[in-house]
Amino acid sequence: MTFSLKLAWPRYLACARALLAGAGLIAFYRYVPAAPPALLGGLGVFLAYALFLAIRGSGQSGMLGLLALFVDAVYFLVLASFGVEGLLWLISILFLYLLTEALAFYGPIEVLVVAAVGSIFCAALPNQAIRPLERAVTVAGALACGFAVSKRRQGAEIGALQDALKQARAEAQTAREVERQRIASDFHDGPLQSFISLQMRLEILHKVLERDTDAGKEDLKQLQALAQSQVRDLRAFLNSMRPVDVDGANLVATARRAAEAFQKESGIPVAFLGAHTPVGLPQEMTLEVLQMLGEALRNVQKHAGATRVAVAMEKTGGGLEISIDDNGRGFNFSGAYTLEDLELLRLGPASLKRRARSLNADLLLDSRPGRGAGLRFRIPLP
Repeated sequence: MTFSLKLAWPRYLACARALLAGAGLIAFYRYVPAAPPALLGGLGVFLAYALFLAIRGSGQSGMLGLLALFVDAVYFLVLASFGVEGLLWLISILFLYLLTEALAFYGPIEVLVVAAVGSIFCAALPNQAIRPLERAVTVAGALACGFAVSKRRQGAEIGALQDALKQARAEAQTAREVERQRIASDFHDGPLQSFISLQMRLEILHKVLERDTDAGKEDLKQLQALAQSQVRDLRAFLNSMRPVDVDGANLVATARRAAEAFQKESGIPVAFLGAHTPVGLPQEMTLEVLQMLGEALRNVQKHAGATRVAVAMEKTGGGLEISIDDNGRGFNFSGAYTLEDLELLRLGPASLKRRARSLNADLLLDSRPGRGAGLRFRIPLP
C-alpha cells in the first residue's frame, strides 16, 4: 500500500500542476485584463507543459525534477508579481503546492530555498495587497522547513532500523542453520546409530534362529532390552527438541526440573545442588543456559556410560557457576582444559564450546579417563 502511494505521488502532483496552470490562465483573463499578450502566451505554454507532464505521468527526480521545480517557482513568482486581490487565493495554493513538491521529492535544502525565495520576493513587492500573503508564505515556509528536517531525521532513523532488522534476520537465519546442523548431528550420533545397530542385530538374529532356536530366543531378549533403551533415547531426544519451560524468576528451579526430567527419561540418577534464589539473567541467556545444561546431560547419556551425575548451580560474586560431573568413562584425553585450550587443541564438544562463547562464559573441562569427567561454566551476570 505504501509503495503504491509512493508511485502515485508524481501523477497526483502533475495533475495538480495542470489544474493550477489552467486556473492561473483563467484568473489572469478575469482579474488582469491589461496583461501583456506575451505573458498570456507564456501562461498558455506553461499550461501545455503541465498537461504534457500530467498525461505522461513520469517520475520526478534528478536534474529534470529540479528543473520542473524551478519552472513551478517561476510560475509562482509571475502570479505573485500581479498580486491583485482576486489572485491571492490562487497564489497561496500555488505556494503550498511548491512546498509539497519540494517535501515530496527533495530534502530540507530545496524546501528552504523555495520558502526563502517566496518570502523574500513577497516582502520585496511594493504592492500592499500582497502583505497578507507575505505573512502566510513566511509561516508556511517555516513550518515546511521544520517538517523537512524532521522527515530527514526520521528517514535516517528508519534506515538505521532497517539495517538493524536485516542484521537481526541474518543472525536469526544463521542461528537456525546452526541449530539444524546441531539437530542433524545429534540425530545422526544418537537415534540413527541406535537404529542401525538394531537393524544389524536383527539380521544376525535371523541367521542365529535358522541354526539354534534357543540361542536366538536369548538374543531376542537382548534385542528387546536394546529396543527399550532406544525408545528411551528417542524420547529424550524428542523432549530436547521441545521449547524449554523457562522460569524467569528462578533459573535454578527450572534447571532442577530439567535434571529431574533427564533422570526420569535416561534412568541415570542425578544429584542436583542449587539454592532457590533469583539469578537475574535475561530470558535469552536463560534459554541458552538451559539448552547448554540439557546438551551436557545428553552427552553424558550418549557417550559417558555413567551410572550417576551431579549437577550444581550457584550464584556467586563472579557470576553464575554451573558444574556437571559424572562417573563415566571420560574423554579420550586426560587433564583440565580451559575454553582457549580446547579451541587450540580442537578437543571437547564443539556445541558446548559454541554456547559458552555465546554466553561469554569461562569453561573448564576436567577429563579423567575411566573415572568420569567434569564440566565447569562461569557465566558473567549483566
